[in-house]
Amino acid sequence: MAKKDDTYENLISKLEIIVEEMESEELTLEKSMKNYEEGVKICNKLYSLINEIEGKITILKKDGLEEFEQ
Repeated sequence: MAKKDDTYENLISKLEIIVEEMESEELTLEKSMKNYEEGVKICNKLYSLINEIEGKITILKKDGLEEFEQ
């Protein structure tokens, strides 16, 4: 089950922080590896979240609701 703070926006923010840290030349190999692993976990959560939302949109379309504009 997803945590309450695992919103799309929060996950993107966490990923941006990791990317900024990894672009820094001051990281140790261990910290770089930890950040990489955390980044992969966050990417997987984002992928799952997007798939879940996409599924809900598909269901809404099948139920005859109008497609909404972004």
